[in-house]
Amino acid sequence: MKISAAREELLAQLQTVSRVASTRGAIQALSGVQLIAAGGRVELRATDMEVGLRVPLPAEVEREGSVVLPARLIVDVVRSLSGPTASLELRPAEQDVELVAGNAQFHIRTLRAEDFPPFPEPETEGTVSVPARAFVDTVLRVANSASRDETRPVLTGIMVSAAERELRMVATDSYRLSVKETTLEQPLVGGFEANVPARALQELARLVQQLDGETLTVGVRQNQVVFQLGEVVLSSRLIEGQFPNYRQLLPDSYEHELSIAGGEVTDVVRRISLLAQKNAPLRLSFAPGELTVSSQTPDIGEARESLPVAFQGEPFEIGFNPDFLRDGLESVGSGDVLLKLISPLRPGLIQSADDGGFLYLIMPIRLNV
Repeated sequence: MKISAAREELLAQLQTVSRVASTRGAIQALSGVQLIAAGGRVELRATDMEVGLRVPLPAEVEREGSVVLPARLIVDVVRSLSGPTASLELRPAEQDVELVAGNAQFHIRTLRAEDFPPFPEPETEGTVSVPARAFVDTVLRVANSASRDETRPVLTGIMVSAAERELRMVATDSYRLSVKETTLEQPLVGGFEANVPARALQELARLVQQLDGETLTVGVRQNQVVFQLGEVVLSSRLIEGQFPNYRQLLPDSYEHELSIAGGEVTDVVRRISLLAQKNAPLRLSFAPGELTVSSQTPDIGEARESLPVAFQGEPFEIGFNPDFLRDGLESVGSGDVLLKLISPLRPGLIQSADDGGFLYLIMPIRLNV
């Protein structure tokens, strides 16, 4: 194998694909990037066995072949180069790749190509085409609520369903629940439902934001999903197990429903959260016509700020995880926020006052008076 490419394009594509390379694991090849030169084109691949990514590299192919190189090292080397172009040539006898750019020359040992797994090929039948921007916007509204606890793998995913003109995503870590329903301008041809690892969808969101593609092709198979955006292909395993029925988790009714200026309450929560450290809760105290947000951390300090709200009834106080509350308010977006509460020990619901299809259920923290 021998190829040459513009250094900046090579670096950009290496940085993109190497994000999914394994950083831990017994198989050394999974920490690498595979370069494949075939049919006059070059493709870069990386995977950690959960998420796989394939990106094209504009390059001149002098000799076809493939090689696996250490991802972190090759990125650092290419970043350090000063020449406008770089050439990479596999030297089988030496088991390395010679990289030349300007007057610089590197010999980088290859990783075992036999240990690098094959990638699923995109299919044309049985796929669903969805608007890329709408898909990503929906991902970003719910992704923070997915669990990072690998002991409960079913909650580390986002339940994605698409049919007709509705795209719905649900995520929960058992302390909070996010639901976003997006209405599409055009009805979909076909549909699917799958629990996709949140990490895969967040990586997909980065790719869509980098690229100009308007349509995302989704192919769901028995145990994996394949996303294609132009020549970029991201594949991921699906998560097995029963995802919670979110409708059963939503309370039937609420004692208080308050419409609050979203930007104002979000800014207050951000400020007061600065003094809610070391697992200290954020306190929301409701009194007629007023909401007071406060926090206190021993040995650090305390803060409080009030804002007018249309609250009526007996005063009460409820506590929330400051990060979780801030995530929910920020995910609502612009406009007024509808805050629905029952009691200090029952979950609260945050949603857009203009019914934007977003729900955020958050469990309270028991307060020590």
